[in-house]
Amino acid sequence: MMIEKLHDMGIKSEYAYMAGFGSIGLSFVSWLISRLNPNHDRAQSDRWGIFVGHWASTFFTVGIALRLEEKGR
Repeated sequence: MMIEKLHDMGIKSEYAYMAGFGSIGLSFVSWLISRLNPNHDRAQSDRWGIFVGHWASTFFTVGIALRLEEKGR
């Protein structure tokens, strides 16, 4: 039902895939920026990178579901 709604709103699977790859890149950038901050320790930098990196799997899963929805119509 949610995927059907997203499809009806015009969201394509390619958008979700791009968001997934963007999340991977943003994960690296957030880790790097956090590492450059002298007030943050390594553990804090790792947590920022991991937090953002967890979004990628969700975006890819939504992309697959949208792809199946696109092929079903």
